Amino acid sequence: MIRRPPTVVCYICGREYGTKSIAIHEPQCLKKWHNENNLLPKELRRPEPKKTEVRSIIAKGFYDLDALNEAAWTSAQSQLVPCNICGRTFLPNRLIVHQRSCKPRVAK
Repeated sequence: MIRRPPTVVCYICGREYGTKSIAIHEPQCLKKWHNENNLLPKELRRPEPKKTEVRSIIAKGFYDLDALNEAAWTSAQSQLVPCNICGRTFLPNRLIVHQRSCKPRVAK
């Protein structure tokens, strides 16, 4: 059985990165997030995502990677905004595109 190397979920975008590259990715991702957030209309701008601290540590002193990833995934999902027509959730810049074609359902 081949073991996959451990990955860490980015708390901003929700993507998985290697344990070495996450430290490089997160500052770049946060900068990109700020640039995109500043381009949004005022009503769609969000507060900066905060990295959640996970205090769950295994007895040998290692972080519980599953708990850390779960907290990061929850943080990334909290960035999604629901469509006021259909209720689906999107990143704010994609919500604008979605709303151009979203139509209310007609009851039959």
